[in-house]
Parts: sequence; C-alpha cells; structure tokens
Amino acid sequence: MNKYFKDRLNELHAITWPTKKQATHAMVTVLTVMLITGFLLTALDAFFNKIVLNLL
Repeated sequence: MNKYFKDRLNELHAITWPTKKQATHAMVTVLTVMLITGFLLTALDAFFNKIVLNLL
C-alpha cells in the first residue's frame, strides 16, 4: 500500500502544471466560448420559437 501512494506522489510531481498566466488565459477562453455559445443558442431558440408560434 505504501508503494501505491509513493507511485501516485511521483506521478503528481511528474506533471507539468500550467502557470498562473496559462490558467488565466484558458479560463478566459472557456468563459468567452461559453458566453458566445449561450448567446447563439438563445438567439436560435427565440428564432425557432417564433417559427413554431407562427405555424400554430
């Protein structure tokens, strides 16, 4: 069991962790894509909602 935890700790030390700047850039990118996607989905929903209401 002790070897298991030592191996896991060695794996964690082998990881190349992102810098604060890289993590911030990735976070801003993800948030931007989320906002754009949310806006587009909202616009499409409103568009198709109007089409369906006009058909009824």
